[in-house]
Amino acid sequence: MSLDPALRARIDSLLAANPVVLFMKGNPRAPACGFSSKAVGALDAAGATYAHVDVLQDPEIREGIKAYGDWPTIPQLYIGGELVGGSDIILQMAGSGELHAALGLPAPDRTPPQITITPAAAAMLQQAIADAGDGFVLQIDIDNAYNARLQLAQRDDAAIASESAGIRAQFDLASAQRARGMSIDWADDERGKGLVIDNPNAPPKVRNLSPADASARAQAGSLTIVDVRPADERAQASIPLDHATFDDGVEEIEALPKDRPLAFLCHSGGRSAQAAEHFRALGFREVYNIAGGISAWAEIDPSVPRY
Repeated sequence: MSLDPALRARIDSLLAANPVVLFMKGNPRAPACGFSSKAVGALDAAGATYAHVDVLQDPEIREGIKAYGDWPTIPQLYIGGELVGGSDIILQMAGSGELHAALGLPAPDRTPPQITITPAAAAMLQQAIADAGDGFVLQIDIDNAYNARLQLAQRDDAAIASESAGIRAQFDLASAQRARGMSIDWADDERGKGLVIDNPNAPPKVRNLSPADASARAQAGSLTIVDVRPADERAQASIPLDHATFDDGVEEIEALPKDRPLAFLCHSGGRSAQAAEHFRALGFREVYNIAGGISAWAEIDPSVPRY
């Protein structure tokens, strides 16, 4: 594919104006594909400052950047005007420390995290490792929302590794930083049956809040309610309290102090739960989902219509 000179000049200008540029799908707050999410996670974990280009909002750039660097996939990372590569290369460089060097950042802390695997969990994991065959160990990946994934992988002597209860656990660099103090247990009780992970570094989970409690706290000024429904839906039924919306985007709410309590509202609780999880992942420490949404609110306040 030949590249239009005007488009080439436009990309040249972008790269000249920004030392580090990530061409991605979506934006760093809300990546629109798993590969872009991994690239953002690696850059954020490294402490990088970077510009981004959402190729989904710019079809010309989306196709043009592939020809510009002769690289067929998105995301693409450029440092100092030079193509570094896609998500796999970014993750490899992040794990080895090469990414920090390329960004001019101090070498990363590769100290293995201290984790605890209980005897009950160790028995189950040891059996799974034995069944997998020689050379397999436990691989622990923790994304930037602190969701942990455990799987079996071939032993990698270059990986960051810890040992607990006789089990070797290996991590990429970002996961190692997020895993410090983590414990893995095995449950067969009211919690269900399976591995239970407790990570003290993870933001507190989203909690349900009743409409009555949300109303009282909002009136007392100790809670910000965010109605995630679009304006036409809110016109059918709205709470009689000051509240925020997403009408002008999410940036203003995301910029609030992380210790500001937030409660999210929708029709019945589904959309608001998703929004609440997004803000929890951003590091907000007190996040609620208003249980039952505006439908439940109407039960305590007859002035709120049902629809």
